[in-house]
Amino acid sequence: MGLLIVVGVIAAIVIFLIVLYNGLVQLKVRADSAWSDIDVQLKRRHDLIPNLVETVKGYATHEKSTFENIAKARTAAMTATAPAERAQAEGQLTMALKSLFAVAEAYPQLRANENFMSLQNSLSQIESDVQNSRRYYNAVVRDYNTRIQSFPANMIAGSMGFTARQFFELDSPAERAVPQVKF
Repeated sequence: MGLLIVVGVIAAIVIFLIVLYNGLVQLKVRADSAWSDIDVQLKRRHDLIPNLVETVKGYATHEKSTFENIAKARTAAMTATAPAERAQAEGQLTMALKSLFAVAEAYPQLRANENFMSLQNSLSQIESDVQNSRRYYNAVVRDYNTRIQSFPANMIAGSMGFTARQFFELDSPAERAVPQVKF
């Protein structure tokens, strides 16, 4: 009878550890998936920007520094990898896009251009999608980080290679704003 109790306790512990480990793996995979979603949205944004710049260039040929800043910011955003580095680069790109839209405001014929308006609306939708993806990623990372730091999961997490993840955060409130043009 005593042997059955010992075997039962050991089996319960093993089952508990398996469930705990699988829960950690599930959260890690969800975090990876959420990061991939952010990456897809940001790629859509990066792909749209050259079209937007070319459209504005046709009307505002003397705004060379604005176009160069956008190109630099886009390149930096595309090469950043870690969430904190990526957030900073995306914030700089957002600021560069705001300057592009400020240039566009000075050209009424550009604001009336259907292609420009379509690109601007697409960018606005992508910005909204990026924001939703960021929110989901940060929620999953919050759950994951909480789980690996909570008892008893913290006893297993470190030894099994589960480490805390970075949130995708922007540095300043100005970077959080969606680029908008008001007519």
